[in-house]
Amino acid sequence: MQHKFKLHQQVQLVRPGVSDSQAVSAGIFEIVRLMPEDRSGEASYRIRSRMTERAVRESEIVVVS
Repeated sequence: MQHKFKLHQQVQLVRPGVSDSQAVSAGIFEIVRLMPEDRSGEASYRIRSRMTERAVRESEIVVVS
């Protein structure tokens, strides 16, 4: 599987969950690492904002327009 997003691309979370209060306030993230597929075969990424860094699946992020 190929990654849909590229390194250093700016993205945001599609639907931050209740436990993602830091992510909501962080808003825009930068892709800092392309990670291998997870068990379901979906590509994963390491993303970072000024406030936090986390791993996400491809379906959890969208490009900032």
